[in-house]
Amino acid sequence: MEGEPTLRLRIFDLNCWAIRYLSKRRQERVRLIGDTLRREGFDLVLLQEVWSEQDYSDLKVKLAGCYPFSHYFRSGVIGSGLCVFSRFPILDTLLYQYSLNGYPYMLQHGDWFCGKSVGVSMGLRAPLLSLSLQLHAEYCREKDAYLPHRLVQAWELAQFIRHTSKAADVVLLGGDLNMHPEDVGIRLLRGCTGLRDAFAEATRFEGCKNGCTLVPDNCFADKSELLPFPLGIRIDYILYKATSSFTVKCEELKTTTGPAPGMDIPFSDHEAVMATLHIQRQGQPVGATLGTAGLALVDVVTEARTEVGMGLRAAQQQRYSSGRMAVLALLLLLLQATAALGTLAGLGAEQPFPKLSFCLLAFLALGVLILATGLHLFHTTEVKMLHGTEDQMWMALRALQERP
Repeated sequence: MEGEPTLRLRIFDLNCWAIRYLSKRRQERVRLIGDTLRREGFDLVLLQEVWSEQDYSDLKVKLAGCYPFSHYFRSGVIGSGLCVFSRFPILDTLLYQYSLNGYPYMLQHGDWFCGKSVGVSMGLRAPLLSLSLQLHAEYCREKDAYLPHRLVQAWELAQFIRHTSKAADVVLLGGDLNMHPEDVGIRLLRGCTGLRDAFAEATRFEGCKNGCTLVPDNCFADKSELLPFPLGIRIDYILYKATSSFTVKCEELKTTTGPAPGMDIPFSDHEAVMATLHIQRQGQPVGATLGTAGLALVDVVTEARTEVGMGLRAAQQQRYSSGRMAVLALLLLLLQATAALGTLAGLGAEQPFPKLSFCLLAFLALGVLILATGLHLFHTTEVKMLHGTEDQMWMALRALQERP
């Protein structure tokens, strides 16, 4: 009811960059993160890229006194890397893995193997839906081959939030979205869900200029990727919205700024984001209106659908190329089998190739057949997912345009 005490909620979000054997000074940084969280006493902690379950277990033991409730979200080959720690009971959890998540043959990137997902926990004093997530990395902004996949992820995330937040009074989202604030993906997500950006809404801000979370001053950051952005980029967010009859205001937002206090290293290659939110019940539920926001959403969905359509055509071309390669490899195997059978039956001349070369060629053709067939099946699935998302966006556009 109106006039009830305000719930003050402190949130900590960080992409931990804790990849076993690859991330620099990983164990030392994980211990540093645990010490800081235990000392600061946040209400809700959302972490990404905690790839080692042992690191999560160590954090859980260290933080048991101040964060008695926690959950680790498992998915993919090497795990989602997502986990949440909370001072308040976690009533329920759910993991949703995106239908598209990069390419399995891009081993140097590895997004496909981790199964990028969104982890959801339901709890706290009022019905509150909190989400920790990570979208596909960009890698190259000039030639972003993963943009269609990231847009599909943003669309699926928006639909997921819409359908899972109906029983929640407040929705909180924290994570590495791998998108700049004005990118079409973040505008699509916010436009479809009504989520508000804590950085834009904060009464007070303290930290890196423009709220950047990937900055050149960080000793672990890849300086070459940030050359076009001398101040850094903002790709880690805390987003929120109130439903029903609650209001949420961001009192303060902070980011870390390089090395942790008293240390020579930062927590991660990303800067942490910390928000203080005030949640209060109001008199009457607030009704949603279309207005100019709905008109802007039409433009955003149209732009996103165009990008997804371009990705669909590229996927169709890759499916055709891999299918043609599989057919050619199959034909070569059939020709070799026919020649071998003819030689065994004495119907033809002596084998024109040495047996070793003949066997190596057969194994090569078989390997190409298996690889090309696998790629064809993968790109067939990719085409279906992109086509399905394009259809969903078209239906959403029609619904928006038909509204009064």
